[in-house]
Amino acid sequence: MQIGINATHLRLPKTATEEEVLHSITEVNENSSVHGLIVQLPLDSIHKIDTEKVTNAVAPEKDVDGLTSINAGKLSRGDLGDCFIPCTPNGCMELIRQTGKHRKRHLKSVKGAGWLHHSGAWWCWTHDCGHADGGKVHSEMLSAKRFLEGHQPGKWNISCTKLNLQKPVPSDIVISRSCVPKPIDRLAREVGLLSDEVELYGKTKAKVQLSIVKRLQAQPDGKYVVVTGITPTPLGEGKSTTTIGLVQALGAHMNLNVFACVRQPSQGPTFGIKGGAAGGGYSQVIPMEEFNLHLTGDIHAITAANNLVAAAIDARMFHESTQSDKALYNRLVPLSGGQRKFSPIQINRLRKLGIEKTDPSTLTEEEITRFARLDIDPSSVTWQRVLDTNDRFLRKITIGQSPTEKGYTREAQFDITVASEIMAVLALTSSLEDMRQRMAKMVVATSRSGQPITTEDLGVSGALTVLMKDAIKPNLMQTLEGTPVFVHAGPFANIAHGNSSILADKIALKLVGPEGFVVTEAGFGADIGMEKFFNIKCRYSGLRPHVVVLVATVRALKMHGGGPTVTAGMPLPKEYVEENLELLEKGCSNMRKQIENAQHFGVPVVVAVNGFKTDTEAELDLVCSMAKAAGAYDAVRCSHWAEGGAGAVALGQAVQRASGAPSNFKFLYDLELPIADKIRIIAQKIYGADDIELLPEAQHKVELYTKQGFGNLPICMAKTHLSLSHEADKKGVPTGFVLPIRDIRASVGAGFLFPLVGTMPTIPGLPTRPCFYDIDLDPETEQVNGLF
Repeated sequence: MQIGINATHLRLPKTATEEEVLHSITEVNENSSVHGLIVQLPLDSIHKIDTEKVTNAVAPEKDVDGLTSINAGKLSRGDLGDCFIPCTPNGCMELIRQTGKHRKRHLKSVKGAGWLHHSGAWWCWTHDCGHADGGKVHSEMLSAKRFLEGHQPGKWNISCTKLNLQKPVPSDIVISRSCVPKPIDRLAREVGLLSDEVELYGKTKAKVQLSIVKRLQAQPDGKYVVVTGITPTPLGEGKSTTTIGLVQALGAHMNLNVFACVRQPSQGPTFGIKGGAAGGGYSQVIPMEEFNLHLTGDIHAITAANNLVAAAIDARMFHESTQSDKALYNRLVPLSGGQRKFSPIQINRLRKLGIEKTDPSTLTEEEITRFARLDIDPSSVTWQRVLDTNDRFLRKITIGQSPTEKGYTREAQFDITVASEIMAVLALTSSLEDMRQRMAKMVVATSRSGQPITTEDLGVSGALTVLMKDAIKPNLMQTLEGTPVFVHAGPFANIAHGNSSILADKIALKLVGPEGFVVTEAGFGADIGMEKFFNIKCRYSGLRPHVVVLVATVRALKMHGGGPTVTAGMPLPKEYVEENLELLEKGCSNMRKQIENAQHFGVPVVVAVNGFKTDTEAELDLVCSMAKAAGAYDAVRCSHWAEGGAGAVALGQAVQRASGAPSNFKFLYDLELPIADKIRIIAQKIYGADDIELLPEAQHKVELYTKQGFGNLPICMAKTHLSLSHEADKKGVPTGFVLPIRDIRASVGAGFLFPLVGTMPTIPGLPTRPCFYDIDLDPETEQVNGLF
């Protein structure tokens, strides 16, 4: 139109139901590019549609007709500056403003106007007689004007929760319950999610549909920050707490759009030695019980999918060992309605074998044998069963001991669920289609002729995708201060790549917009989680981080300086609770090395010194000064555990400044290098080793995987997180060592090779006194007690 208004006419058929009309109104309400809405219903629709319900479905701020109960109520109350007035009364009131005392005389010319005297005041009512198009245009212009006046492009209108800080700081569960979470559908609206894109799981958590990726594909990304740490003590040094504290600072205190993207915790550590992983103190994801327990069932879906593969492997080997080729073929392609037919997944296997046939009756005997017999070498099976529980007695088991298995037994093992390759696939996938393809590529064993056997060969990859169809959607939660969090995926960082999902990061980066921030966390120290974040996750996502936040603590640095052993559950030795600058300065060598490790990738580093109440001013100042001397962009002390986001504002400001600093991102190695060379680069540049030693089994795997075409995959080192070296008790910055590689395994679907350094249990054990001693349910209130 000439006055600069773009109008869209959405015409529904006369047969449209009330639900269809309401759905169309909801879509317009949620469309931020539409600033005004007029709904016109034909007279013959009033018998089948609740007109008041339809009228009130219009968002009040877009109701240019002024007919919603909210606008009508504000009008009757006299809140004229805060509501839309129907166009004809608006014209009448404009006449009143212009004419003062003579309002009645002038209003007589307004068709359809009447007067009512009540309680000493005059009220005017009018009927829209269809001649008020100019008035409606005026209302539409007013709607657009109001939108522009109150709208900052890309800025969320998010309500943050004010913390009531207590001294001393209560337990995590007490703090979590002291804050009432916002309804999760409200938070979803605040960050720009549409109602059709959100699947509610109760009042405090939801899944986000992947359709949002397409809707926001043209939106510029925000700033990308990864939180990592120095080599930790067995207690952890607060990376999760710092991640949450930082996003609370950026969002609730610096008024920026910000998302945290974190991993879902495994129930193994929750009930074992570590406890919950929702952050801590006044920097937590809430409700922490929901976060630490089942959440929306993603880990259970992975357990089910993983164990379906394990069952398929052993069942296939069993049936192949007891049947002829012809009998096996006839059962794999059974008669149905008098004819045999290949399923789509069997057609895929035929094509892989180079057999371009679709009629089962046309295969030759040789083709039948090749199709039906996978001929798995039992000693080559690399796929294990999983359980999300710390159970040391499942580290080595014997399966097939029932008489029904006819003597078919073999040694096997369980891994913890979060170490499953399916978890890694979930974390690294970019779409449902990509996940289906990755599921199909997962290698579970080798045939006796040396061919890799995949889940597609087993015929199970489609079923795996079905089991994972909901788990692929990121989970939306919130921090204590009401800022949004995506909780998605949770692979272990010492035996997998240890990062939350690419999908969550990508969606969050679109939602926050170009001036916003996404803060994600990499597991364990920078030598493990951060290295894998860059070399594996960033390769597959195509994302380039702006800042590395390196979390350090005085107590961990003292340990690296030669302090006594720290044991979870035991009181800290006096060296860690009394000032000791000499021990601290010596231990800063580890921080210096981890800063150097981050700088290998060309990204600015901000050191966050996570303060504890036993730290002295001199100790905190020493760490900050040594970090800057080592090349950190900045180093700041933080008190977010005790103060929430307010205690991390300095960190937020440093991260904001660093995000604008020059960076020169690069990977550590070229994928085309030989496998051994890639391992050697990581060992020498990141760990400080002199060289690597490939033990016989590892050497054999290098040759096998190179021959099978997997040599150009990135490397995911499985190494202790408690030392830069392969020996957990070697603190500080060990030198002069050769890194032994005892074996190499392939996660082809996830897309990496993982060398095993030293002995690495893939399922933890329970300690003498696990955390579950403290966990119970109050039957009266149904509250969970004892989580921390």
